[in-house]
Amino acid sequence: MVNLDPEKLLLTGADLFVQALKQEGVEILFGYPGGAVLGIYDALYRSPIKHVLARHEQGAIHAAEGYARVSGKPGVVVATSGPGATNIVTGIADAMMDSLPLVIFTGQVASHVIGTDAFQEADVVGMTAPITKHNYQVKKAEDLPRIVKEAFHIATTGRPGPVLVDIPKDLTAQHTAASLEAEINLPGYGPTARPGPLQLKKLLAALSESNKPVILAGAGILHANASEELLKFSECYQVPVVHTLLGLGGFPAQHPLFLGMAGMHGCYTSNMAIYECDLLINIGARFDDRLTGNLNSFAPKAKIAHIDIDPSEIGKNVETHFPIAGDAKAVIQMMMSQKVKGPVTMPWLKRLEQNKKDYPYWYTDSEEFLAPQQLIEFVHRYTNGNAIVTTDVGQHQMWAAQYYSFSLPNRWVTSGGLGTMGLGFPAAIGAQLAEPDATVVSLVGDGGFQMTLQELILLKEWGLPVKVIIVNNGSLGMVRQWQETFYDKRFSQSVFSQQPDFLKLAESYGIKAYRVSTREEAERIFPEALTDREPVLLDCCVNPAENVYPMVAPGKGLHEMIGVKP
Repeated sequence: MVNLDPEKLLLTGADLFVQALKQEGVEILFGYPGGAVLGIYDALYRSPIKHVLARHEQGAIHAAEGYARVSGKPGVVVATSGPGATNIVTGIADAMMDSLPLVIFTGQVASHVIGTDAFQEADVVGMTAPITKHNYQVKKAEDLPRIVKEAFHIATTGRPGPVLVDIPKDLTAQHTAASLEAEINLPGYGPTARPGPLQLKKLLAALSESNKPVILAGAGILHANASEELLKFSECYQVPVVHTLLGLGGFPAQHPLFLGMAGMHGCYTSNMAIYECDLLINIGARFDDRLTGNLNSFAPKAKIAHIDIDPSEIGKNVETHFPIAGDAKAVIQMMMSQKVKGPVTMPWLKRLEQNKKDYPYWYTDSEEFLAPQQLIEFVHRYTNGNAIVTTDVGQHQMWAAQYYSFSLPNRWVTSGGLGTMGLGFPAAIGAQLAEPDATVVSLVGDGGFQMTLQELILLKEWGLPVKVIIVNNGSLGMVRQWQETFYDKRFSQSVFSQQPDFLKLAESYGIKAYRVSTREEAERIFPEALTDREPVLLDCCVNPAENVYPMVAPGKGLHEMIGVKP
């Protein structure tokens, strides 16, 4: 008779953890191993879940952000304790600001040495409390199934956001008889999806009486999959739409009711529409200061409605006359079900259309340099406007927002709230993994690309045909622009004296690369480079003195733009 050790028949905490991930439908996760998560990685070795081994934890979490933004599914990240955990803090803050659903698992030192400054110990729970939707430190292995289930529930319901779970190393090795059939236990957590009808009734009455209404559409439209509903509502009542930076793609850019992006580098028509409107209907935007400019002159003549899934955002920055807490899709559907007499907007629409004709975005074409705006137009042309575009932060980000003309939802991945350099390229990796058949273009500056370029190897490892386009102006372009405009051209530490050879760098990773410096070279190289199914790097040398216009200077109102015309 064989005597079996009962403990060996039980699951370890690490096995239980991986089973819980599978139960949540996790197919891919992004991470980097280390001592505190070796048990987890051993369990992953025996599981069908795919693992993307980034070359830096920052790359892992930004890739997870791109995956989440494009797929709508939560991005899942694993990092070890101490420096592994601290290396993902920027990505967590970025996801929190831009409402991206991430579930992050960090290893922790063994339970009995927590708080003793043990090797690779960091209080990641304390550090991330202000930048997560919720976080946990697991105390018992048998709690893992419940906590994993709760983490995914919190990250993906209500306003999406990052949830962190910190797991002490010893718990992953413990054997447990705990069941996977855990119940969510979150008293007090219950996001409201459907608003009360009274405020909707008041808003619809105000819409009927309005002469100059405008819809301000933010990323909440995309998170709620409400693009179709927004289009129907706008067409039904003939109300023009302006977008925030993060909301681009939520309404077709070529539609006659679309005015453009609003804010610091928004277009004249959108900013003036907000300044002159008598009813501003904000759906899913949080009135960021880069959008509003000087609050004292923001929409001064308007009644303001704010529709947001997060009640704490309503009235936080801008006084609101019609506060409506709820999911954007549900709110618009409810308003459409209560059809009311529409406003008379034809004179208003004619005025806005004239503004669009009189004050379009502009740039100067040149034989000497490739204009960065023209570069973006070429990318749009040769991808038929259907690409998933990811960016870092800075001038190239604003040119992409102004000139790519997004017409489909979830094609635009950028850092809006935190303004994170280094996000664009790894986010493209996550986006391509989310949609393998899509054309993914990573527009990056030469500064931001150098923060996370080590992830180039993943394009070869995973066979990802990402198009990396460096908008290379030899500087930190937006910093240089502000120093030129507001610091009397004292370009302190914003212009690079040395640059790597990006072509040789790409070749060292086994990736095709081209240098593009003129319009003629772009027209010759782009058609093939942007359409074949191989990864490619394009080092595009643009005019180093080019600035982003128009612009609302700090402290100014949306109606006080500079650079509206050449």
